[in-house]
Amino acid sequence: MDWSNIESMDPNLLVGVVNTALRNHYHSLEELCKSHDLDSERLKARLAEEDYEYFPAANQFR
Repeated sequence: MDWSNIESMDPNLLVGVVNTALRNHYHSLEELCKSHDLDSERLKARLAEEDYEYFPAANQFR
């Protein structure tokens, strides 16, 4: 996946891709973002636009 297009990706698709990556490959949002050179605050803000919030204990957005 091209992680550089998170701004233009449909947020419902984006949350699914991010949650799948978190579940299958990363122990934290910070680890995922570091691996793909993403700003975690910007990713959280992008998903918050559609009322998704990151829950660290569950390691997923809901």
